[in-house]
Amino acid sequence: MKQLIESIVKPLVDFPEDVQVNVNEEDQRITFHLTVNKTDMGKVIGKQGRVAKAIRTVVYAAGSSQQKKIFLEIGE
Repeated sequence: MKQLIESIVKPLVDFPEDVQVNVNEEDQRITFHLTVNKTDMGKVIGKQGRVAKAIRTVVYAAGSSQQKKIFLEIGE
């Protein structure tokens, strides 16, 4: 899942080397925390959050087979 998020986000940004995905796994949930360069935040979020919503949709669909809830947080 981490590789999926990276492969979606890296082509969108100007600084792909700054893209990091940290995973926090608990009993009933998995949280992916995506960090990008500060100048790339607008590209990852998109107008009215459309790009971020699309990324979340793909990640949630890919993780739907797991028995845990999946969350994606985007930050600097």
